Amino acid sequence: MKCQKQAPIDVYYDEVKVGLYYADIIVDNRVIIELKASEGLCEEHEFQLINYLKATDYEVGLLLNFG
Repeated sequence: MKCQKQAPIDVYYDEVKVGLYYADIIVDNRVIIELKASEGLCEEHEFQLINYLKATDYEVGLLLNFG
């Protein structure tokens, strides 16, 4: 499997570049992995990952907590 850490992703809205996101890990150009180190996951962490998926062509995301 090909893994990239801190991979830059251009974020587009209606074909206009609106920002830049650095994915914690991207696996095989298919999966975004978002890493956290907190006591627990909250709704904001989930919404963050969902927004990243909506802004890119990726369909799968994993939210992992090491707290």
